[in-house]
Amino acid sequence: MSRIIALVNQKGGVGKSTTAVNLGAALAVQGRKVLVVDCDPQGNTTTGFGIEKHGLTRDVYNVLMQEATIDDVVQRTELESLQLVPATINLAGAEIELVSGLSRETRLRQAVAPVASRFDFVLIDCPPSLGLLTINALTAAEEIIIPVQAEYYALEGLSQLTAVVRRVREALNPTLHVSGVLVTMFDGRTRLAMEVLDELEKFFPEQMFKTQIPRNIRLSEAPSFGKPVILFDVKSRGAQAYLALARELLAPENAQAVGHGA
Repeated sequence: MSRIIALVNQKGGVGKSTTAVNLGAALAVQGRKVLVVDCDPQGNTTTGFGIEKHGLTRDVYNVLMQEATIDDVVQRTELESLQLVPATINLAGAEIELVSGLSRETRLRQAVAPVASRFDFVLIDCPPSLGLLTINALTAAEEIIIPVQAEYYALEGLSQLTAVVRRVREALNPTLHVSGVLVTMFDGRTRLAMEVLDELEKFFPEQMFKTQIPRNIRLSEAPSFGKPVILFDVKSRGAQAYLALARELLAPENAQAVGHGA
């Protein structure tokens, strides 16, 4: 069974795209077939895999507008078992164009359904908003991973996000649940980071990943080379953290997608 996971947080700069690229790559090198879907008009996930956006004639926008299938737009990456559905700035118009569209919330689910069985994991990178692109991702997914930066405002907006998840579950997707909360840009030497961790554990007592993603210069440098960090510097702390996260996601107890709260 394919696991379809949306990476969601309406706050920007929390590591959604970094996680889409590097968790996808870490799962791929551990023998899993992975499809990464970039649903953010900024296209950082697309760039992170070394795909030249200006050379693309079609992308996820055309899929959502029902002008193309995923097979029409999918791109190969350096990792044989990982494929990418890219995004370009064209996607910025989709929010407006989808408003009047039929089945506007389920376009992505309809597009992913025919190909999902070919992959072990489908990871969907969401934009930093709770608009129609994110609603499409939440409707297509079964699970949610919430990347959260270890900083003062980490909890701000999480109650709004969980309320949206609840509404999507009630109206569109009854199987949707938060399977994990991932702390990113973590520095365990600071008291603030530890306090944020404690607060998140109160908010999501059963859904915190044991793995935290550290602040790491190699993780920051890798996108400028168009590579996941494990292909850029596998020994770096960032690469090792995402490999650990992939192992945690693959652990037998996670196979049932542990947390069903939020």
